[in-house]
Amino acid sequence: MKLSRIFYFIYYIKKLDKEKFYLFLNYAKNETGKTKTTLLFDVLISVFIFNISILEYYQFRFFEKNKSERKKWAGTGFLYEYQLKMNPPNARMILEDKIKFLNHFRPFIKRLYADLRILKTDHNLLNKLLANSSNKLVLKGSRGQVGTEVEVISCKDYFPATLIEYMLERKYDLAEEYVMQHPDLMALSPSGLNTVRIITQLHEGNVDFLGARLRVSVNSPVDNMAAGNLAAFIDIDKGVVIGPGVYSDITKEDMSVHPVTGEAITGFTIPYWNEVIALTRKAALHLPDNKSVGWDIAITEEGPELIEGNHNWCKLLWQLPARKGLKKELEKYL
Repeated sequence: MKLSRIFYFIYYIKKLDKEKFYLFLNYAKNETGKTKTTLLFDVLISVFIFNISILEYYQFRFFEKNKSERKKWAGTGFLYEYQLKMNPPNARMILEDKIKFLNHFRPFIKRLYADLRILKTDHNLLNKLLANSSNKLVLKGSRGQVGTEVEVISCKDYFPATLIEYMLERKYDLAEEYVMQHPDLMALSPSGLNTVRIITQLHEGNVDFLGARLRVSVNSPVDNMAAGNLAAFIDIDKGVVIGPGVYSDITKEDMSVHPVTGEAITGFTIPYWNEVIALTRKAALHLPDNKSVGWDIAITEEGPELIEGNHNWCKLLWQLPARKGLKKELEKYL
């Protein structure tokens, strides 16, 4: 056994969402008829053998799978090592810091944005941001992850001085113009910006596409699965959703239609799909030192808009909507 697996296990214990763990444990017990002791022992064995986290045992539904099926899934430990190799620490800084990302990808960014340091001195830009056509701003912590440190505010509620004061108070250091999504996506779910996640892999100078997923908000201002939202599988060739939306919460049912709006998720066609693919390919080539990136793309009436890139793109978002383990898709690049 690799020593790293022990360190991973300690990390999983420290970060464990205990409420969710017991919810999933009871669910698996009721689904399988197995005792909690049997399941807990199987969790422990699986963490060390298959290099997954404790919660991933349930999210990958290992309690229903045999050894050969379990081998197909890429868990936290495997993906951490893979992404560390593909996106080394000295290169991934541009992806970890939203301000550095926006500045590096300025040719791809249409929306207004500014960091707090600039807003304090550039009053023209500050006023322009507050007067943007969406009448909203997105305030962010530049190092926030999985939708944390993000807040959407109404411009009418702030003057220049009070906006600066509020950002300082809440420790936000980045303000962006709110992206108005395409009417089709607004009809699907108006509560938040619904983005497309496309995962790319640079290989021998070419851009390989590892998958595309539609992230669908459910009464949430963000669309991350970790925040309780849905994700659905997109046919990369056609730009059409070909499966239901799934949750990372295994106790919730898959959704072919949106649970709030009633709009169809399965069969949804992504607007401007050819342009989305073209933008993603250009973005991947614009950052060649990072070889494996999960890109978040918004779709507006005018076309796609690059939101951010993730060096630590999510294994749940990638695999759960596919309903199968995709580890083999990565092993061929190692």
